[in-house]
Amino acid sequence: MKSTMNSSSATGMTIMMLLVFSCLTTLFVVVPQAEAVWLTIPSSGTKCISEEIQSNVVVLADYYVIPGEGHHHLPGISAKVTSPYGNNLHQKENVTQGQFAFTTAEGGNYVACFWMDGHHQEGVSLGIEWKTGISAKDWESVAKKEKIEGVELELMKLEGAVQAIHQYLIYLKDKEANMRQVSERTNARVAWFSIMSLGVCIMAAALQLWYLKRFFRKKKLI
Repeated sequence: MKSTMNSSSATGMTIMMLLVFSCLTTLFVVVPQAEAVWLTIPSSGTKCISEEIQSNVVVLADYYVIPGEGHHHLPGISAKVTSPYGNNLHQKENVTQGQFAFTTAEGGNYVACFWMDGHHQEGVSLGIEWKTGISAKDWESVAKKEKIEGVELELMKLEGAVQAIHQYLIYLKDKEANMRQVSERTNARVAWFSIMSLGVCIMAAALQLWYLKRFFRKKKLI
């Protein structure tokens, strides 16, 4: 009897761990993770990347010049990050690597632009590691601070993923509501413009009819 209970308990723990792993896998597919991007920056001109992010989200990014074949000296680049309202969040000049971190104050497209300093005959490759939200969190420090590991740590990650999804759904809902309001205002303006256009056409037709009647009466044609 005791052996059967232990076996059932072990089976239950295994099933629970499999469910946790399955949920984590699904949620981390849905929630945006860290992105590694390679850019080729031309010798003249600017290359930009952007991402639409909701408010109150932590953003962490590292960028670095990738050395090319036969190049012993890495060329310097300039970097600039701006918010949807055009506020300058990060700016560096003549560097070969850098990092920026901030918490978004408003939702929208955040743009990071890079260009080469000085005059160069060839472009350069740039690597960018862009992390947002839950992927930017240092889970090792959290585990050491909270003194947790294993399943408890995975459950905490799962909770963070659920919160991130909840916040993202709220952001999408608010964005859809704003777009619906804009669409309704636009439709109302189009309707009023159509009514005004129809009124102007009717007035123009009435004036033309009145003018023609007056003209024909003067000419004694009617």
